[in-house]
Amino acid sequence: MDWVQAVLLAILQGLTEFLPISSSAHLILPSQLLGWAEQGLAFDVAVHVGSLLAVLIYFRKEVVDMIVAWFSWVFKGEKTPDGRLAWAVLWGTIPVGLVGIIFSQFEIVDKYLRSTGVIATTTIVFALVLWWADSMAREGRDEHELKVKDIMFIGCAQALALIPGTSRSGITMTAALMMGLTRTAAARFSFLLSIPAIILPGGLKSVELATSGQPVDWGLIGLGAAVSAVSALTCIHFFLILLDKVGFKPFIYYRLALGAVLIWIII
Repeated sequence: MDWVQAVLLAILQGLTEFLPISSSAHLILPSQLLGWAEQGLAFDVAVHVGSLLAVLIYFRKEVVDMIVAWFSWVFKGEKTPDGRLAWAVLWGTIPVGLVGIIFSQFEIVDKYLRSTGVIATTTIVFALVLWWADSMAREGRDEHELKVKDIMFIGCAQALALIPGTSRSGITMTAALMMGLTRTAAARFSFLLSIPAIILPGGLKSVELATSGQPVDWGLIGLGAAVSAVSALTCIHFFLILLDKVGFKPFIYYRLALGAVLIWIII
């Protein structure tokens, strides 16, 4: 992989990690259309680290407030909205963690779900589900007002994102809209929920990389992480600004078009 491929893949990762358009659908396009080889485990870890840094930087105040409030809740019994949000992120991560362990144990994704046909189908189907949820949304609550049933519903929805093409951000925003959150609150909670969702598989991949003995091109790794971080940070900033103005419709139309392109590729 040369530096041009590294930059393009890192930009794709940074953008698609947080937009509701499916990163897996986009990361197969370069190999399908341009004949590029798989980017490899080391680069995959690097671009996910970049995405993680972006969300931590953008939500640094919220993350610090949540951590402080969570410790105050646990050790002092002080219950606050920030503490409740911290618990929501932790509890909302449990379903994807459990399902991820099962999928990994039986290699379900690698054996059955990584085909272009599956990704095309899920890209279209979950675009239509987002369309329905956005149209029927009963907006009114923010992320600090989540109840237990809301958290578990969104958490279980996030587990569906283990199926390539679903889009982790897309499905969690869809579920949050169904639970009555505003568009902005749905997006913000989805971004906060991404922190452990990136840390868990990223940590496992890092361990796998450390024990694999693979040669690592640290120049490309550093470039990929940096570009992914800048791309993701820019994406988060402008997405939250535009969301209240344009809603989810442009992303839904884009997903439908992308799904059609993927179907055209495999026919």
